[in-house]
Amino acid sequence: MSRLPANPPVIAGFTYLRPLGSGGFADVFLYEQNLPRRQVAVKVLPTEVSDPEVRRMFHAEADALARLSAHPSIVTIHQASVSADGRPYIVMELCASSMGQRYRSEQLSLAEVLNTGVKVACALETAHRAGVLHRDVKPSNILITEYGAPVLSDFGIAASLRVANPRDVFAMSVPWSAPEVLSVSTVGSVASEVWGLGATVYSLLAGRSPFEVPDGQNGLDQIKQRIVRVAQQPTGRWDVPARLEEVLSRSMSLVPRDRHQSAAEFARDLQQVQRLNGLPETPLELTASGWSSAPADFDADSDFGVTRVKVAQTSERKRPAGMGLSSRSAGSDSTSMTHTPPVRRSSWPWVVAGVVITVMVAVVVWLLVGVL
Repeated sequence: MSRLPANPPVIAGFTYLRPLGSGGFADVFLYEQNLPRRQVAVKVLPTEVSDPEVRRMFHAEADALARLSAHPSIVTIHQASVSADGRPYIVMELCASSMGQRYRSEQLSLAEVLNTGVKVACALETAHRAGVLHRDVKPSNILITEYGAPVLSDFGIAASLRVANPRDVFAMSVPWSAPEVLSVSTVGSVASEVWGLGATVYSLLAGRSPFEVPDGQNGLDQIKQRIVRVAQQPTGRWDVPARLEEVLSRSMSLVPRDRHQSAAEFARDLQQVQRLNGLPETPLELTASGWSSAPADFDADSDFGVTRVKVAQTSERKRPAGMGLSSRSAGSDSTSMTHTPPVRRSSWPWVVAGVVITVMVAVVVWLLVGVL
């Protein structure tokens, strides 16, 4: 049963408008930011879980999200802080709807689902490369911006909490949780995220989660038993190509090592389906190979987020051949080149010699004139 949201906090520079929703570990409210003036969504931790440890983890998540939100398919984070009554909050862009509101009420086109799948997979891959696991991939966490673009949201402070019973964290997301998560073999991994990604794409196509039985018993216990014991069945849509059914089946294999090895690999398989069916290929939105970032550290001692790690920078410019380098260590931001300039010889000995010769010639000439 969903709980009612707590009272909205007083936040300097923001005017509260109305609640947007609540989950197991956070409330979301609509505020208007005063400067610059815009409507925003504010995620707030309830008072009952706002202890020092949770606050530290919330700040760590906020730091990680602030870095990740530069990705075009991850919800934008504007700021994060602590309200006057001590509740941590994150200010995010306001999105009008979510895939969770659409996939059960309308049949999404194959083209839109594939496009969404590639974009969300790239968002997940970006998070993984930064050392962050989402742990709650599902249709309702794919929001739609005012321009109609899908963005991954809610990286879930619950995923970072050190709870005694990991089952409680994933209870509300059972239909999209991997078998090893439900059996508490792990609380999250890249393989389990790939499973959730495949289950989400399946849901957008089928209009139901992968292990729901139409007109059958679909309580959480029944769905959980099917996920752990039964292989995933085809979507049943006539316009879903066989190749896409194969991709989804692989992503939701019971054995984690049989799945795609990364979210990026899953995205490339979806691109292949697009090409084979004459659909526009959604580009991969991934960081350049030369980009580096310190992974998020959820065990940082600081109360305010992840630790900052300095990354040594090395120049890739080629040096001209024949230019000697000093014995400085590799990776130094400056190099000393040994170069011996030509020695300039002084001209004064030649001047003295010229004067002496001139005097001698003059003496000889004077003597000869005297004799004559």
